[in-house]
Amino acid sequence: MNILKRKNPKGDKITFYYDFGRGPGQRPSTGIFVYTKPKDQIQKNHNKEALHLLETKKSQLIIEQQATGSAFIPSHKFKANFLEYYEEYVKLNTRKRNRHLTNSLAQFKLFIKKDFIAPVDITENFCKRFRQFLLSKFHGETPGNYYARFKWVINAAKSDKYFHDNPTEKVNAKSNPSTKLKDNLETEEYLALLKTPCKNEEIKAAAIFSCYTKSRDRFWQIVEG
Repeated sequence: MNILKRKNPKGDKITFYYDFGRGPGQRPSTGIFVYTKPKDQIQKNHNKEALHLLETKKSQLIIEQQATGSAFIPSHKFKANFLEYYEEYVKLNTRKRNRHLTNSLAQFKLFIKKDFIAPVDITENFCKRFRQFLLSKFHGETPGNYYARFKWVINAAKSDKYFHDNPTEKVNAKSNPSTKLKDNLETEEYLALLKTPCKNEEIKAAAIFSCYTKSRDRFWQIVEG
């Protein structure tokens, strides 16, 4: 692994670059610089720490290249706390107006009731318990949607070598049809629903829409999602 260095226009600083080749974008900056002629102890200390950091980054990159194609995860890439992996996945993959992924993380945190969980603790039985936790709490398609997003995270972690076997492979997502909702409303009940005040007009609109289409699962998805 080669590291290039280049002086700035003033000549008072040297910036270091990775050398991956001669093509466009193959010499990105490391973000590290040193002073060419340090004026005081502060700048001298900066240079010493900057060069130490440069060697650390260089070593990490070499390990990453050597680990490519193997089952080994470099320690600086591995997240011992699976919550950190989950949170990063949500941050990178959440789409606007779709809260299923974000809410799946929130429910996962409520389920484990702690701030740390190792990947080794996420077993097939653990996944079954988490699925049941969602089924006991939500109606309609909501528990299935939340668990499906959890499976997305596990699948990604499996690809990133956090799991040898996928613990969710035999634990499929399930919906939870409500037994408390009537299939149809009587005329009086429907009129009463129209007149009922609601702070959230989106939920009220979803309830009325479900009366027309019998789409109860969509109603609960909006209410709980």
